[in-house]
Amino acid sequence: MKHFFYLNKTIQNNYSRAVLIHQIESNLYKRSGEAVTNFKTKLPDIHSDLAIQTLKDPYNFDFLDIRTRHDEKELEDALMQNMTSFLLELGQGFSFLGKQYKLTVGKSDFKIDLLFYHVKLYCYVVVELKTTDFKPEFAGKLNFYISAIDGELKLRELR
Repeated sequence: MKHFFYLNKTIQNNYSRAVLIHQIESNLYKRSGEAVTNFKTKLPDIHSDLAIQTLKDPYNFDFLDIRTRHDEKELEDALMQNMTSFLLELGQGFSFLGKQYKLTVGKSDFKIDLLFYHVKLYCYVVVELKTTDFKPEFAGKLNFYISAIDGELKLRELR
């Protein structure tokens, strides 16, 4: 089963030998589709299944060369310097739209750390980088960004 998984991923993503070895060593098979989500209850079956297959848990960012105690700026800079590896780790279908993506809501400007678009799920993916333990207000900020993207960017697409 595992062999077919890697064979299919290699065909889908056109992995080089080095990338395939990295995916095997980082145990992509075990990490795929294991993220905790609410997709089954919030999305139609066909969309929830694809969304679940798209996510991994955990993501492996061992390609980053940063200090053990780093801040968000250092993390963001390292991800930008390693964008190809970052996109490979995210998986097939992710398109990078920008860092510190400016979003205007009302008369206020906000900056989203990283913004992606997933071409198979037809949705924006907002990444808010944090280097500290989780705090409930982080979820509120992320929900605000997601609502703003839905309200601002998706509306522009329809015009």
